[in-house]
Amino acid sequence: MANGNRVREGECLCGAVRFEVVGDLGEAVACHCTMCRKQTGHFWTSTDVRKDALTLTESRGLKWFRSSPGIRRGFCGECGSTLFFDREEGLSISISGGVLEGATGVGTRAHIYCADKGDYYEIADGVPQFAASDR
Repeated sequence: MANGNRVREGECLCGAVRFEVVGDLGEAVACHCTMCRKQTGHFWTSTDVRKDALTLTESRGLKWFRSSPGIRRGFCGECGSTLFFDREEGLSISISGGVLEGATGVGTRAHIYCADKGDYYEIADGVPQFAASDR
């Protein structure tokens, strides 16, 4: 869905990290890999945006964890909210769908790393599933 030049806001649970996004949001992807499950306590759903469309308006709580070569995960060091997944060489950054304010207007296009999903839940929404990445 095209979102034009709409400005969206997002923040962590305590407000120590706040941001604005201008323009289109990518369709959401739900990641079931072991690292995402360990970081969030369940699977993680995010939307991609161009890095130049993201502006931090409050960053005092922002911390980065390098989870693998070229990949870092952003979270709030004060409340623990999972916020960003950044491929450092890429043009886009993934933002947790749950930290965006209000309706996003996007749907989920895929479940990835389903081979790693937890055994305590089922994926039954009819969205395409991939054993590893869909890229």
